[in-house]
Amino acid sequence: MAEIQPRALVTGVGTINPLGSNAKETWEALLDGRSGIAALEQDWSEQLPVRIAGQVTADLSEHLSTREMKRMDRCGQFALIAAREAWAQAGAPEVDPERFAVVIGSAYGGLGSTLEQDRVLGQSGPRKVSPHTLTRLMVNGPAAWVSMDLGARGGARTPVSACASGAEAIVQAAEMIRSGAADVVIAGGVDASVNDLVISGFSQIRALSTRAGDPQLASRPFDGGRDGFVLAEGAGVVVLESEEHARARGAAVLGAVAGGAVTSDANDIVAADPAMQRRVMQKALDSAGMQPADIGFVHAHATSTPVGDRLEGQSINAVFGSDVPVTSTKGHTGHLLGGAGALAAVVVVEALRTGMVPATLNVEALDPEVDLNVLTEGAHQLPAGYAPAGLVNAFGFGGHSVALVITGA
Repeated sequence: MAEIQPRALVTGVGTINPLGSNAKETWEALLDGRSGIAALEQDWSEQLPVRIAGQVTADLSEHLSTREMKRMDRCGQFALIAAREAWAQAGAPEVDPERFAVVIGSAYGGLGSTLEQDRVLGQSGPRKVSPHTLTRLMVNGPAAWVSMDLGARGGARTPVSACASGAEAIVQAAEMIRSGAADVVIAGGVDASVNDLVISGFSQIRALSTRAGDPQLASRPFDGGRDGFVLAEGAGVVVLESEEHARARGAAVLGAVAGGAVTSDANDIVAADPAMQRRVMQKALDSAGMQPADIGFVHAHATSTPVGDRLEGQSINAVFGSDVPVTSTKGHTGHLLGGAGALAAVVVVEALRTGMVPATLNVEALDPEVDLNVLTEGAHQLPAGYAPAGLVNAFGFGGHSVALVITGA
């Protein structure tokens, strides 16, 4: 068993996503069972085979200056809004800038700006291309903007591991805290890839839901009738601190990252390897010095794809058995890609803080091949004496597997 490492304390959380422009709005929407998925109405979506998504509806100009709106891709804007919220909740702690770092992952970074400026180039020529093009499209842009905004000089890192990016960022941040490389780290994930290219690409591999009717019913993790995921956008961010730093300043602690693990399947560019899913969960438990019985609930990756949910369900069962409570909030939000695992971490922190776990939306009939205690039909109060810890799964194309163990304060 791996040596147990010190916890990295969570002192702030922030998010912007299809359910809300901050953590409070998001949490209330999750407990109420609301969905942020809707029909696409933009002109560019008219010819697409799939015309639903989870989009951020908040007016970003209410959170950012005109200059920030102009210089940043939507991806960077989301990251900065979520980071500022998390930083404010943490109390904007005084910290040596050299011991203050940022780790924000993304799958596609400023892809929206890339597509936009490519169209400008083709239609109007090179002299009409924005001078901000290159800095807007950088995948490391969100981490860089946050580091500059808050004065973090201890590193601005960007894990790019597809849909595991946000969760991997939190693992890296916790490792920086534990190793003594930093006292405070802002960590999370973001993507803003609701566009015609990404939707077309995922449609071509039949990964997206084509369910007709109400868009809010399309994302159905673990449901027997699921037919694909719903693309979404947004960011999730946490502030992590060393226990010494947080206690010394009297910080209000929300929870802690007690352990985490990152593995690579080395198997297939798209298909998941259940053996490595089981392995990464066990390694995360080992790093936290925990047994499966110490986990009160699991926030599954569960995107609503027919094969992916079944394989993950079987992997969770193999590690934890069939009784552990399991949820996936992608029925509410859709799939935030690189932001998904970080938003899940925010959800788990809030669940442990309040004792409530959001239900998995749209499960009308559990897939008979998924032998799990999937929480459905409204928010669930964790029973008295429950294990005060949750596990987050995040898996991505390329064989990226990440698991996080989060405990209460």
